[in-house]
Amino acid sequence: MLDLSGLPKSARDNISIALDKQVLIVSLGAKLKVEKCKMIREWFFANEFTDFGDAFENLYRHRMLPERFTDEDVQQRVIQYFSSFDDSIKGFDIEEIPSEGDNKETRYKINAVHNKIGSDETAKIPLEMESAGTLKMFALYPDLQDVLQRGSVFFVDELNARLHPLLVRNFILIFLNPEINVNHAQLIFTTHDVWQLSNLLLRRDEIWFTEKDKDGVSSLYSLADFVDEDGVKIRKDESYEKNYLLGKYGAIPTLKTIDMLLEG
Repeated sequence: MLDLSGLPKSARDNISIALDKQVLIVSLGAKLKVEKCKMIREWFFANEFTDFGDAFENLYRHRMLPERFTDEDVQQRVIQYFSSFDDSIKGFDIEEIPSEGDNKETRYKINAVHNKIGSDETAKIPLEMESAGTLKMFALYPDLQDVLQRGSVFFVDELNARLHPLLVRNFILIFLNPEINVNHAQLIFTTHDVWQLSNLLLRRDEIWFTEKDKDGVSSLYSLADFVDEDGVKIRKDESYEKNYLLGKYGAIPTLKTIDMLLEG
């Protein structure tokens, strides 16, 4: 049964009349200028969702330019961002690629500018030839800037993929630094990187686990709510990484020997 009790009567009536099986309630309510529905829709629009496990999205994001990237001041901010983990990139050279046929979309060729070893001269390297980690950090930058400016939420699936653990930690620290994250933006990410399970980096309520049962159903729980066999909650000074790998918190795979590899 549809419960719209939190909305004004006029809004409830309008939604009930216009609602169809194929229509989303929030979208419909927003179109009907129901304030609560508009707030929910705008929240989703303000946040950023990134899935680097999707090959097509991954390719698209590597080619997506930061807003106004042709402006020199924007490029300098990107260089400053890169310098926090790799100071070998000294600048960017951008070439506009003429459109062909009916395709009116403006395309660019981006070259990363590096200093030659032992020389003040520079060399250009096509951005796509940079390492996978550099390309991922470039792809993360536009959305990172958006959420920091808006104070919204950045959802990233597999943040650790193709990135060094210390680089992942450095990225997390951006959100934990009040001088950088002045608008209180949030980062929510999935990872298989146990390096980030540190009481010096994250609070217990900021760490969540997923555990799959024998039927393949996953459950989600917070480290702050986890209790051991004696019913005692986890201390905030524990070694989260070590205890997780020992199986103390659950959410670890049940591994078996692959016997077929041992045959013959």
